[in-house]
Amino acid sequence: MSMTDPVADLLTRIRNASAEKHEKVEIPASRLKANIVRVLKEEGFIKNFRLIKDDNGHVTIKVYLKYDEAGESVIRGIRRVSKPGVRKYAGVGSIPKVLGGVGISILSTSKGILATQKAAQNKVGGEILCEVW
Repeated sequence: MSMTDPVADLLTRIRNASAEKHEKVEIPASRLKANIVRVLKEEGFIKNFRLIKDDNGHVTIKVYLKYDEAGESVIRGIRRVSKPGVRKYAGVGSIPKVLGGVGISILSTSKGILATQKAAQNKVGGEILCEVW
């Protein structure tokens, strides 16, 4: 199976796991995916994550999902914005608000993978990888 869009795969795995109320989900690791997951943790959308290396040297990201008191996933929605075929970029001033500011966009910027607010603070725009709310 060829992976044409690893970021979409990451988001789908998180979306499916949280819909099924799983405690954690394992995802084949890459630097980009690890950075996206780090932003999700910084922004409070997941409990935690770990990078695990197996005997063959393959690295997996174990993502610990987060639920509210009612048992609902903290991640209400997670959506790929920029796709391999159609890249979506935003300048510093034009980073779109997700659900009126309730959610975040995760951007790939010259300063690394950043959430909406951090990108604005750093005065950088970039490729909008996904939106989370």
